[in-house]
Amino acid sequence: MTSESCRNGTERCNEALQKLGKKYDIVVNIQGDEPLIEPEIIDGVVKALQAAPDAVFSTAVTSLKPEDAHDPNRVKCVVDNRGYAIYFSRGLIPFNKSGKVNQQFPYLLHLGIQSYDAKFLKIYSDLQPTPLQLEEDLEQLKVLENGYKMKVIKVNHEAHGVDAPEDVEKIESLMRERNLS
Repeated sequence: MTSESCRNGTERCNEALQKLGKKYDIVVNIQGDEPLIEPEIIDGVVKALQAAPDAVFSTAVTSLKPEDAHDPNRVKCVVDNRGYAIYFSRGLIPFNKSGKVNQQFPYLLHLGIQSYDAKFLKIYSDLQPTPLQLEEDLEQLKVLENGYKMKVIKVNHEAHGVDAPEDVEKIESLMRERNLS
């Protein structure tokens, strides 16, 4: 569907948009490792982007379970007091001096969904990879490192990402329980 030259999902969305040859204002990317994302979350990230004219990108977070705090496949996020992303990391953020998970702190887990201003997708693909993006292997960091704003919504979602082969069986079981298979 998209060429092997695409380095990440955002570049694949841009290429797919160009191939469609139609004009869209917003493009939504639901990562394949988030198969149980609810329709309300999709609507939420679109509405968040529409309501934030200074943002070019929006995404969603939910509460991080303490047992996932040190899992590098569970991407963490910190936001400012206006709901804009400050940083994403595979490590625990914020990280306190004790080095232990603070059970009272509301850590945030990034969900595999993004919406983009369609005009920004072309800009994104033309930007060079950035040091933080390469170090963390997180495409969102290229947006932030280049000074663009990203709106973040917090949702109540039981995250069930597919990050390892053993996760597939868990998702299939959940899908059967919910009559989604």
